Amino acid sequence: MMHLSGSGVAHTCDGVSRRDFMQVGSLGAIGLSMADAAAMEARAAESSTKRPGKDQRSCIMIFNLGAPSQLDTFDPKPDAPAEVRGPFKAISTKSPAIQISEIFPRHAAIADKISFVRSCNHGAPAVHDAGWQMMQTGRFFTGGVNTPHAGSVTSYLMGRKTDLPPFVVLPELMGSGGGNLPNGQAGGFLGKAYDPFALNADPSRPDFAVPDLLPPAQLGEVRLQRRQRLRNVVEQSLSGFEQSENAQLIDSSFQSAFRLISSPQAREAFDLNKESPAVRERYGMNRFGQCCLLARRLVEAGVRFVTINTFLTVFNEVTWDIHGTLPFTSIEGMKNIVAPMYDQAYTALIEDLVERGMLDETLVCNLAEFGRTPRVNPAGGRDHWPQCWTVYFAGGGVQGGRVVGRSDPIGGYPAERPVTPPDVVATIYHSLGFNVEEHLPGPAGRPFPLADFGTKPILELF
Repeated sequence: MMHLSGSGVAHTCDGVSRRDFMQVGSLGAIGLSMADAAAMEARAAESSTKRPGKDQRSCIMIFNLGAPSQLDTFDPKPDAPAEVRGPFKAISTKSPAIQISEIFPRHAAIADKISFVRSCNHGAPAVHDAGWQMMQTGRFFTGGVNTPHAGSVTSYLMGRKTDLPPFVVLPELMGSGGGNLPNGQAGGFLGKAYDPFALNADPSRPDFAVPDLLPPAQLGEVRLQRRQRLRNVVEQSLSGFEQSENAQLIDSSFQSAFRLISSPQAREAFDLNKESPAVRERYGMNRFGQCCLLARRLVEAGVRFVTINTFLTVFNEVTWDIHGTLPFTSIEGMKNIVAPMYDQAYTALIEDLVERGMLDETLVCNLAEFGRTPRVNPAGGRDHWPQCWTVYFAGGGVQGGRVVGRSDPIGGYPAERPVTPPDVVATIYHSLGFNVEEHLPGPAGRPFPLADFGTKPILELF
């Protein structure tokens, strides 16, 4: 909550004090504080640094928090020993080049729309948070430099198309990964102005509403359309402050927040009741399924980048984190709970985008922080393994039905065409039309490249 002090107390004819107004000025959609205001100075150069991407392109990043086992999902090894191949059979798909696990039958039916990269790897520590950083930003954070999320970079380079925020995270930001590191879902050195808009709500709940589109309860009968006029009251009593640079930045953020909460377009985009029961059920009446549906609605309404966290933490929740013992998940839990939910929602999203003519202009990338050990552990699960795993892509110019890279016979290491998280992020930028050799304004004003020297998009996908 932002509070500004000044002499006197001003009231409007409605009896609203300056304190009321400042509560409006600190709308949750921005989460603005005085500390944030200083960090927002990066906005000053925004208008002169924007680079045009493929303006109609958007990205939906599905982040499989917890890290699926490559061997039990999209890189099965049917000829490997039992302790390697695991309990699931490999099945054929609509693409002759691709076999996947039997627990994803709906993926198999649309494999001609999907392309897999089976040789992803990194050398950072095998902890969730480190992988989250690398896969969402293209870098492991070192030297106190937090690199911005790919969605934040998109927001900076392309700006917003409509009243909706350019970058949204569903259903909320990642929670604990056990490493006590930043998770990479922020604006980083670009500043808090480029943090994502986090939904902070479960769209599958019957009482679902977007908290930041609701008027603050403290204002009671004060109507939304009066809020803009209240700024005049503040200007009269805080004229000195209003002339400062920070105040101008705050004003810009206020206008952005006001634009969001007063926009019929924003309310429409977030209103899942506009969808028929059949469409909602097609995606699955669960948190992930409804987040996928909401992502489609947001992209359709002009949001440039949506990240969906399949789960919020790896602890005490059934997730991809299949160590086999509590507080983690078993392989059976993945088979019976996670896979059916995920298979239904993802394929519904791809089919819906195809039917609406949106897939070519919407990159859908399914990422994870690392893979799983090639051999099943004594608890019947698999542990962390950043040496090799699978990610996959659809839409946004990607040609479906392809496999890039190959793992060795036990899925432990890349055997062909190794790919790193920076390459994956560069691929996202390529789809959106960015030149990965261009620069952002980095820490201390130094130019900071979108991708480090030598990093290249995975062009075989296109």
